[in-house]
Amino acid sequence: MTPFELVQPATLGEALALLDAEDTRPFSGGTALMLMMKAGVLRPRRLVSLQKLGLDRIEANGGLRIGAMATLRALETSAAVRSGWPVIARALRTLSNVRVRNVATVGGALAHADPHMDLPPLLAALGARLLVSGRSGERSLPVEELYAGYLETTLKRGELVTRIEVPPMGKSSGAYLKCTTRSADDWPAVGVAVVLGDENRIFVSAATDRPTRLEDEASIEKLKIEGDSHGSAQYKKQLLRVYLKRAMDEARNASR
Repeated sequence: MTPFELVQPATLGEALALLDAEDTRPFSGGTALMLMMKAGVLRPRRLVSLQKLGLDRIEANGGLRIGAMATLRALETSAAVRSGWPVIARALRTLSNVRVRNVATVGGALAHADPHMDLPPLLAALGARLLVSGRSGERSLPVEELYAGYLETTLKRGELVTRIEVPPMGKSSGAYLKCTTRSADDWPAVGVAVVLGDENRIFVSAATDRPTRLEDEASIEKLKIEGDSHGSAQYKKQLLRVYLKRAMDEARNASR
C-alpha cells in the first residue's frame, strides 16, 4: 500500500476544503477503500476522515433522515427504521456480515458505486434523495442520479454525500431480493427492489452497471445486462425474470 496522510477535520467546511485537493479521498468506514488501496487500485496521498463531523444521526419525523456516517448496523437496528421502513431492515440482514455492517457507513456504501451493493436499488425504489455538500453549496438529487457507471458517480471533486432522505412509505409495501452464487451474504448476481403503492417503482442492480429502473417485466428485454464472475448476461437475464416475480409477490404479501 502506498503511504498516505490521515487528517481528521472537525467541521464539514474544513473537510470540504481538504477534499478539493488532488490525490485526496474521504474516509468513512473504510471497508471498501482499504481493500482497493491494498490492491493498488487507488493510491491517494491523503485520506480525510469524516468521523468527527456529526453525520451519524438517524431521525424519523415523517420521513427518514440518515446521516451519511451512520453505520449499516445502526440503520438495521434502528427502531424507527424497523417500524416505518421495515424493508430496509430486512435487506440489511443479508448485506455482507455483521462485522462489516458494524463499520461500513451508509454514505460510503452509496458513494462506492459498486453495482452489486444492496442499498442503492432499494433506496432508489423507495424514492430516496441524497443531500450532497460541496464548497459551492448543497444540492439534492435522487439516489439513482448519483451513478454514472461501474464504480463511477456524478459527484464533483470535493463533494460529499452528507445525508439520505427517505419519504414515508405510508401504505406502500416493498421487497428486496437478491440471488447470490454462494452464501446469502455474498455479492449478488442479480438484485431486485420493488416498492408498490400509488406509484410502483422497480429497480434492478448487479445485472446492470448502476441501479436501473424497470417499468415492467417486458422491459427486461431492453436492458443492457452485464455478465461477470457471478454469471453470464444470459443467465442474469433469466434470473431477473424469476426474481422480479418473487419480489413482486413478496411486496404484495407484505401489505397484507
